[in-house]
Amino acid sequence: MSDHYIEFADVYKAFGENRVLQGVSFFVDTGETLVILGRSGVGKSVSLSHIMGFLKPDTGRVWVAGEDITDYSEKQLQELRKKVTMVFQSGALFDSLSVFENVAFSLRERGGYEESQIEEVVLGLLDLLEIREHAEALPADLSTGMKRAAAIARALAAQPQAILYDEPTTMVDPLMSQHIGDLIERLKRQLRLTSVVVTHDTRLAKKVADRLMFLEKGKVIFFGRPEEIIDCADAMVREFFQEDEIVVAPA
Repeated sequence: MSDHYIEFADVYKAFGENRVLQGVSFFVDTGETLVILGRSGVGKSVSLSHIMGFLKPDTGRVWVAGEDITDYSEKQLQELRKKVTMVFQSGALFDSLSVFENVAFSLRERGGYEESQIEEVVLGLLDLLEIREHAEALPADLSTGMKRAAAIARALAAQPQAILYDEPTTMVDPLMSQHIGDLIERLKRQLRLTSVVVTHDTRLAKKVADRLMFLEKGKVIFFGRPEEIIDCADAMVREFFQEDEIVVAPA
């Protein structure tokens, strides 16, 4: 067992000659939001796949919900995924279903709900995500940002303990990016969800992070509180934040 909700201990992962994770260690406590930063191809999304059990480390250990899942079977991982869900960059909505039906899907799959209860839960989530007016729309009719919000609502319908976000603000306009950041922060505050956000967006990171992890070439070059970035001597980390003209002030 781990004292943390999520923990990586010296995790290595390679695909052939491509060494994607090289001794990665970090943790996320219950109710916290960890933001994983870094350029494309440094292992951010691969880290999420290890948390979900889609990938297994070559060496090292992974704990999720306090349990060592490194050697879990697929059946055990399916139970784990009832506690931890993921919002994919694509949204991964069912194209032929309305927003309402997309969000209702996991409730119907689980069973035990009357239709009136499903409607109450779904509409409540759509209100929470501020997309109720799009309840009857198909995904093709939505902007990229609205698709992301609908995907978050669908993930929440599964009543998870933790939610993982893969590049939630990629390809959305600045106003929608700010809105998504507000939503992630509100969900953490209201539902006390444990969250991991993979992004290259330092503005989003500043808004939602309790802890930051910076990956470069598969290695952790910073892990700590946002206010500690100002004392980070690593040139790569400082350059990354300066590119987005972010100044992280002490708390």
